[in-house]
Amino acid sequence: MSWLTEHLDEVGESYAEHLAKASGFAAVLLIGGVACLVHAFLPFLFTRSASDRVRGLHQAMLGKAHDPARRSAPGGGPPD
Repeated sequence: MSWLTEHLDEVGESYAEHLAKASGFAAVLLIGGVACLVHAFLPFLFTRSASDRVRGLHQAMLGKAHDPARRSAPGGGPPD
């Protein structure tokens, strides 16, 4: 069962927490992807939508990765 729990332990989340977080990230990425596709055809629309979403997700991931109460690196050391 370590293949299932290894990542969950790394990120300090239960299965339900991880499901909710990853699903939320997926929804944001899908919306950003649609905005990108529309922008490809109509460059005056959604000029910042996708990049703003990616930046927001990046900050959300960094905030969690650098929270020692929520995550530790494999082997018990500090996160990278």
